[in-house]
Amino acid sequence: MGCNLAIAGVTGAVGQEMLSILQQRNFAFDSLKMLASSRSAGKKISFQGKEYTVEELTENSFDGIDIAIFSAGGGRSKQFSPAAVKAGAVVVDNSSAFRMDTDTPLVVPEINAQAINSHKGIIANPNCSTIIALVPVWPLHKANPVKRMIISTYQSASGAGMAAMLELQQQSRDILDGKEPVCQAFPYQIAFNLFCHNSPTEDNGYNEEEMKMVNETRKIFDVPAMAITCTCIRVPVMRAHCESINLEFEKPITPDEVREILSSAPGVSILDDRQKNRHPMPLDASEKDDIYVGHIRQDESIPDNKGINLWVAGDQLRKGAALNAVQIAEKLL
Repeated sequence: MGCNLAIAGVTGAVGQEMLSILQQRNFAFDSLKMLASSRSAGKKISFQGKEYTVEELTENSFDGIDIAIFSAGGGRSKQFSPAAVKAGAVVVDNSSAFRMDTDTPLVVPEINAQAINSHKGIIANPNCSTIIALVPVWPLHKANPVKRMIISTYQSASGAGMAAMLELQQQSRDILDGKEPVCQAFPYQIAFNLFCHNSPTEDNGYNEEEMKMVNETRKIFDVPAMAITCTCIRVPVMRAHCESINLEFEKPITPDEVREILSSAPGVSILDDRQKNRHPMPLDASEKDDIYVGHIRQDESIPDNKGINLWVAGDQLRKGAALNAVQIAEKLL
């Protein structure tokens, strides 16, 4: 049995990835409505042998729609999601608009799929960096509770959308040709450079991306007081984020035990070859569904073998955004 599906923001990088994932997973829909801003309205998109015309996203876009997946930015989510819910649709929202709302479940299906049942019309997709970290950390946390988590991210251009990816390409060409790079999508040069994540800095000195990871992790794990600290950095990589994750556990745990737990964890692939110094890279994770985990080590600075270091790579456009949203939609079906 299918559903009447709408995708808001279909022409963006995540929206385009969503179409690819719907096709690969044979997502059952009876009808599909493609929505975007007025700038993209009228554009033709071929999908599964049929040509669709992109329609402008308005409050009247959702008559007869069962599931509406939003990836059009927080402002549009806040503006149009209530209309979608009022029309009878369930919204799966990929922005930060509703993530910390107490009435909105924040869902990673491998972790808390049961939370979907408590929705009141809107289900939030977590931040990409949060998802990529938590898919491998959750099975470890279930086996041995995590007391403290320290995360450093290495975030690709894809996290800032198609314009940022194109900017990385163009700046690279320009610099190699001896030209001055132009910065539009990012505040600073991204080619051959890296900088603190380009989200606003809050009063405590952390940027928004860092605080998203802290607050969303606590909500998804349902551990409001978990000790978490993050440093989020933008790097000149096209797609797929990497993260350094340091975990302190309640009880002793060894790298071999970590590998054993993760070897059967859903959505996780282990790539951990010490002999060849071969561990996850963005190229490994790009266009893949799993989160790749490697460089698994005992943190020898924490007594009693209670500390572990991990290095992970995950495709920001897929599991970090589009795939997670589609998985939520599948659960709704």
